[in-house]
Order: sequence, then structure tokens, then C-alpha cells
Amino acid sequence: MPTPTRRTFLKQSAVATASLAFLSNACATPSSKIISKPAQPLIKKSLKFGMIQEDLSILDKFKLVKDLGFDGIELDSPNELTEKEILNARDKSGLEIPGTVNSFHWKMPLSNPDPTVRAKCVESMKTALRDTKKYGGTTVLLVPGVVNEKVSYTDAYERSQAEIRKILPVAAETGVKIAIENVWNNFLISPLEAARYIDEFESPMIGWYFDVGNIVRYGWPTQWIQALGKRIIKIDIKDYSRKKQTQEGIWEGFKVKLGDGDANWPAVNAALKEVGYQGWGSAEVAGGDRVRLQEISERMDRLYAAI
Repeated sequence: MPTPTRRTFLKQSAVATASLAFLSNACATPSSKIISKPAQPLIKKSLKFGMIQEDLSILDKFKLVKDLGFDGIELDSPNELTEKEILNARDKSGLEIPGTVNSFHWKMPLSNPDPTVRAKCVESMKTALRDTKKYGGTTVLLVPGVVNEKVSYTDAYERSQAEIRKILPVAAETGVKIAIENVWNNFLISPLEAARYIDEFESPMIGWYFDVGNIVRYGWPTQWIQALGKRIIKIDIKDYSRKKQTQEGIWEGFKVKLGDGDANWPAVNAALKEVGYQGWGSAEVAGGDRVRLQEISERMDRLYAAI
């Protein structure tokens, strides 16, 4: 085989280099078209403070939850706990307080016909937002209203939005978001309507706290996730059994262990990943002692990893 000349060698090298460049460009995706999606949407575990049914101090309850593999705990607010105790428990346990749940929204809803009742709920939300900032959290869960025989859908919609607009300045002041949740309150029972409700505020300080199990009774969590998209700022972890609902009663559907109901967690995770969610999941199920809480923690791990 003849030895190549220097000119032939340089020509062959140039062709090879050009070919590699072409292949590299052909396989590359334009940066403007790259969509960043989280590898795993649910990455942190929390639960509600009231689920801990052990006779312990606040600090020891926090330490227990931390030992069981949780990353955070959500409190009710306003509450009767002392701020010093809460912050001490948070700091010494290493547990986060990702947010709080408003403690007035059921007994004094923003849809109530009495303006003095609505005003009390508004003030409770302002307190909760300021408490949550002190705790280091980012959201306050709010049930916006309740529709019943005495409160029409239209009234609940208009009243709740009017009252929430009074709260939004404090949300902006604290940097803590209002997180709306649907909890079988006969209100905002369509995902498209829920999205519209949030959008009408035209504020970055309000979003949706999506409870997976609550939706299973009358819909499919994946469809809600797809419709709400980036409006979702927190996730409640719960399951529901349609079989138990049919055979034993509507509320019995919740009496199923995490992962044993009809939520379809692989599909939920896929939907959350598709809309770009990555963050907290908070268990909101029947609590108990150390053994029960350990089971919840382990089941949450399996749900988080479900694909």
C-alpha cells in the first residue's frame, strides 16, 4: 500500500473533521428547544403536626419525625404553640417547616355570608403568613370557601376572591404564597375552573396545593396536574379507593394505605414530571405512634420512586 503524501493526509483529516462536526450538530438539540424536567418530582417528605400521636414535647416530636426519615413538618396557624418552642424544635432537630395550614378556613370560611366571619378568616391568614415566614416556610394552605344549601357557588366564588385580594399584600410582604386546596368543599371541582380561579388574581403569590387523594373520588389526578401545571406549588400525599367508596361509603374510600388505592402513583409522578414540578409532598392521612409513622414514611418512599 503506497505511503500517503502530506497533502493527501491533510485532505483526509479535513474531511474527517468536517464529518464529525456535521454528525455532532445533527445530534444536538437547539438550546431553545431543551425542556428541563426533574428526574424525580417528589423529593422531600413532610407530614402534618397533628398526625404525631405520641406523648412527647414539641422538640421530641420533631426529632421523632426526623429519625423516621421525614424532611419536614407542617403546622397549623394560628396555633397555641409558642414561637420559641417551634423554632427551637426546628433548629435542634434539623427538620424544616415547609409551610402551614390555616386553622380558621373551615369554621370561618371566606365564603361565609357574614362579613365579620370572613374578616376573622382574613386576619387569621395574615397571621399565618407572618408565622410561616418566621418558621422559614413558603406556603399557607387555604381552603377558599364552602358551597352548601345556604351559600351559592357564585357567592362563594366572588366572596372568596374579594377576601383573598385583601390577603395578597401580606403574602407579597412576607414572600409566603397562598396555596389553595380542594377538600370536598363543593367548590372549584373542575381543574379548568381551578386554573382560572388562580389566574384571575394575576399574582405570583397564589397557587395550588394539590391533594392527590381528594381528587380520585370524582376525577383523575393526572388530568388535574396537567391542567394546573405550574400553578401547583405543593403536594398533599393521600390515596383513595373507589371500591371502598362504592361498597362501604364515600368517606370509607380514604381508609386505604398509601399506594393501595386508585391514585395511580406512577402516572401521578409522570404527570408531575411533565409539568416540571419538583419539591415537597406532605402526608395527610390518619396518624399514630412511631410504628404507624414509620410505615407512612416507608410507603411515601415507594410512592416517590414509582414509575
